[in-house]
Amino acid sequence: MNKAVIFDMDGVICHTNPFHSIAFQQFFAKRNLQPTEEEFAEHMYGKSNSYIMSHFFERKIEGNELLELEDEKESLFREIYQHHVDPIGWFLEFFHQLHENGFKTGVATSAPMANLELIAGKLDLFPYFGSVLASENVTKHKPDPEVYLKSAENLKVNPKDCVVFEDSFSGITAGLNAGMKVVAVLSSHTKEELPESHFYIKDYSEISPATVNEILCN
Repeated sequence: MNKAVIFDMDGVICHTNPFHSIAFQQFFAKRNLQPTEEEFAEHMYGKSNSYIMSHFFERKIEGNELLELEDEKESLFREIYQHHVDPIGWFLEFFHQLHENGFKTGVATSAPMANLELIAGKLDLFPYFGSVLASENVTKHKPDPEVYLKSAENLKVNPKDCVVFEDSFSGITAGLNAGMKVVAVLSSHTKEELPESHFYIKDYSEISPATVNEILCN
């Protein structure tokens, strides 16, 4: 079988957004900024750090300044989250069933590699990934399809034979732009807040490898 399932990480493997919020609140509080939860929902979840910081600082954040600020915020996140790594319901069962059924798997996140190493490392996912891509591995961020097209290339699978699991507007758009089927994980947003996807789940008890096959065949 030459079919693949590619997972985003935040909000898809683990429900990390509440912990990113805490890290960003601490990060912004040091700078006398107090974004609301509504602002985070609109301008943080599923967005790159470049976008988030540029939005809240109201100026373009790039280059070395971005790298330094990103490192500070993501280090805060890892410090907070390292004691809470916990996959979304039935994720591990579904993930291992995919392998038993011959699917290739990859991960494609906008987060830094250090975050991916923390989460995938704790959950022992690396031995099963045929492609591992984080923010350092792409030049264009979601909704650009680069990270998903690169994943398909690494997995040696045609994009039309890939299913992407995503939870954000920009991530789902990236998967669709790559010509892939998309399963929306409703961890951070409602169905109505997201682009139209091929399938929707609240957790992984609502999907099976057989369903993934059906999604690819339709």
